[in-house]
Amino acid sequence: MPKVDYRLNALVDARLGDKASLADLARIAALNGATLIQYRDKTSSTREMIEQARAIAAALAVTGVPFVVNDRIDVAFAAGADGVHLGRDDMDAATARSIMGDTAIIGLTVKNEADAETAIASPIDYACIGGVYETLSKHNPDPPVGLEGFATLRATFLAAKPDLPVGAIAGISAQRAAEVIAAGADGVAVISTIFAAVDPAAATRELRACVEKALAESSR
Repeated sequence: MPKVDYRLNALVDARLGDKASLADLARIAALNGATLIQYRDKTSSTREMIEQARAIAAALAVTGVPFVVNDRIDVAFAAGADGVHLGRDDMDAATARSIMGDTAIIGLTVKNEADAETAIASPIDYACIGGVYETLSKHNPDPPVGLEGFATLRATFLAAKPDLPVGAIAGISAQRAAEVIAAGADGVAVISTIFAAVDPAAATRELRACVEKALAESSR
């Protein structure tokens, strides 16, 4: 399985389509410091999602930054994406791995200890814990795990799978990126911090710099 660089996962959500082309936004993030791009779409038809994902994949082709599709293995396959990010209600990771193969990137969302144990037992390439904080980018039925909850779940992974990249998601600003990395995160997943900014390119560079600084400090 590939080693995923999870320092900065930029999520292009379908709702950003009112602002600009998702493919253009994905390319901007990839060219300015994102290390993984994820496409998330909770409302479009399967056909629309495939068309969108293909456009994103084409835009990212020259960047070398991998691309995963949220929830939908069928869309990831059809679009030639590098993998899929799965949630609690999606296909289990073992089945996804058997379908997509060893070279596909498979990530899981983790919200609690039960999710963490499932993730540890699953053939995944990264886990993303969250939401850590409240977010306006998505309705989360579960309360935020908070910084302390994140650290507890992160410790579970360190004990069982120390080499598995683990990120943090939801409500992550530049300041909070430093907080979650100090708590053990290998990187962050964001939407608004980059794509709600007036200049997404500058916002990506700034957040990547914050992540790098925090990672350097956490390794001392």
